[in-house]
Amino acid sequence: EGVTVLNQTPSAFKQLMPVACANESGNALRYVVFGGEALEVKALQPWFQRFGDQQPQLINMYGITETTVHVTYRPITQADLQADASSPIGEVIPDLSWYLLDSSLNPVAKGCIGELYVGQAGLARGYLNRGDLTATRFIADPFSNHGERLYRTGDLARYRADGVIEYI
Repeated sequence: EGVTVLNQTPSAFKQLMPVACANESGNALRYVVFGGEALEVKALQPWFQRFGDQQPQLINMYGITETTVHVTYRPITQADLQADASSPIGEVIPDLSWYLLDSSLNPVAKGCIGELYVGQAGLARGYLNRGDLTATRFIADPFSNHGERLYRTGDLARYRADGVIEYI
């Protein structure tokens, strides 16, 4: 059908990948965007063997509803496959900030697991008619002097030694 951008959960893409890899006529895809669940990079090996990592470009995005879907962006390459990456989630989208914090709201060190917190302009104001839930999930940003808030995602991640954040 001439599709150029495919936005797919990793588990659904896993079902499509054998068909795409067996197709001899090529395809019009420029990007495959993953979201909605953790990406197992190792499962992409057949794709990389068939198409390489440049065209189409594979992109992993982490997101939550409280930011109108996406928070981060990470092009996935064969280097991620070779580095034994689990689910690298990349860089924060420009209208957001994110922190990987411990239970005392302190930043965690590289190699350590923490909870992801998201803030800034792309963050929702709270939950409609759910003040109690809003108060527990949207907290004061301890790194801001301007009354900013952070959202407690409940998601765990860790900083790798190279600075990449991996979804746990």
